[in-house]
Amino acid sequence: MQFSIITISFNRKATIAKAIESVLSQDYKNIQYIVIDGNSTDGTKEIINTYSDKISILISENDNGLYEALNKGMRLATGDLIGIMHSDDEFYDTTVVSQIAAAFQKNPNTNGFYGNGIYVSNDQQKNIIRDRICGEYSDKKIISGWLPLHTSVYLKKNVMEKYGYYNEEFKIASDTELLLRYLHHHKLELTYLNIYFVKMRMGGLSTDYNNFFKVLLEDYRIYKKFGLPAYKIVFYKKILTLKQYLKNQNKLKEI
Repeated sequence: MQFSIITISFNRKATIAKAIESVLSQDYKNIQYIVIDGNSTDGTKEIINTYSDKISILISENDNGLYEALNKGMRLATGDLIGIMHSDDEFYDTTVVSQIAAAFQKNPNTNGFYGNGIYVSNDQQKNIIRDRICGEYSDKKIISGWLPLHTSVYLKKNVMEKYGYYNEEFKIASDTELLLRYLHHHKLELTYLNIYFVKMRMGGLSTDYNNFFKVLLEDYRIYKKFGLPAYKIVFYKKILTLKQYLKNQNKLKEI
């Protein structure tokens, strides 16, 4: 089976190489790797070009934000399963894709997979800031503010074609809209793998403290769109996030 993995970037000179190398170093080799750059001006494009012979599809052009770029990549994807590797992130280790592939061989009828992830500090030590052990899915958990970590979600290509890609109306939290649409509205079932998929650096668009209130507003609009008690869920969601942060503050460790 083939995986399609999409990396989008815009002015990510400091981290793009590690993200790309994380994908290229996977011990599972049947990967269609798609890189969509937003016409970076800080040297990111030049770094990406040094890997051009190992990238299946490489596009660098102006776009209207990260979700338009992701949708562009998803429409070009031909793999059985589609996943994301953001330009600030890395796979947890070199065996992640092969572990998903092994699980898919055992359960080929699943709509997709999700797993765990960690948020790490954006420095050389890379201390664990937040540990996301996702656990098994339930609709009760969703209306309490839970969603799987979107960068750990791998979905079948035909499922995404059927239920749609990212809603570009939302600029920061469209991953929340997509997951709610799939899991809550369409009652799509995914398979949970209790392994770590990804290491995410703090400072991305949705984890940037400067965007805190923008994320809250988009989250509120998204939950309200699906007829859910938006104020309550957004509050519970932030409490859940805070608990995860505080849990790790007393035991920061280098990875």
